[in-house]
Amino acid sequence: MSELLLNNMELTRSFFIKNVAAVDEGLVSVQPAGFNNNIHWHVGHVLTTTESLLFGFPKNTSHLPANYMELFARGTKPADWKGDVPSVSILVGQLKDQLNRMKEIPVESLSVELKEPFLGQKAFGELVNFALFHENLHLGHIQAMKRVIETEKK
Repeated sequence: MSELLLNNMELTRSFFIKNVAAVDEGLVSVQPAGFNNNIHWHVGHVLTTTESLLFGFPKNTSHLPANYMELFARGTKPADWKGDVPSVSILVGQLKDQLNRMKEIPVESLSVELKEPFLGQKAFGELVNFALFHENLHLGHIQAMKRVIETEKK
């Protein structure tokens, strides 16, 4: 089961990156009606949330700038962005680097119980599984937003 989870990690992230790369650069900052954010935000949010869930960002890892929490955490939005905001291409590079670190997670750590349940997850492997679910959820938003934006531009 743990090998399947680790394989799913690579599949999910690779598919996410491929889909983000297929979005025209001119569309990533558009916030279509009915959506709270734009594609750019979703990419940063997936990166930041995964870093938080799997690597303890911002306290226990320095792989991302601390201001990513202010930009991409739950409840944030592009309308409030101030200062240096990384481009989608930078975020995609960081997603690739993060995947390499994810692939280094020891299989035996997946069964380690969390100190206290988080989002209903009791073991680290369950948290990894939740991160993958979360990533796929946001990929769906990105795909929907892309279609809406492209339809509105016609």
